[in-house]
Amino acid sequence: MQNFLLFLLAALGEISGCYAFWAWLRLGKSILWLVPGILALILFASVLTRVDASNAGRVYAAYGGIYLLSSLVWLWLAEGVQPNRWDILGVGISLVGTIVILFGAHR
Repeated sequence: MQNFLLFLLAALGEISGCYAFWAWLRLGKSILWLVPGILALILFASVLTRVDASNAGRVYAAYGGIYLLSSLVWLWLAEGVQPNRWDILGVGISLVGTIVILFGAHR
């Protein structure tokens, strides 16, 4: 459960940090958006190192499914676009992969 919460916090940091760059470059927002964006990306990177796993690559691979889920939640809540059935199906498939990676026999 702790890993899942760390993944969610990392995803929030990554998505909000990247969105700050999107807002600046694509939406014409102030360059000052980059200050919290960079801080959020630092949070993302540091939180992801806290996940209990023996290999960085495995953490990144497992994180992928949580990132996709969080991205669709961001799409819905921050951008006001409701995910469609294909979005949800894609996230479901990726979450199966996340579970296999996290709980598979690796030791």
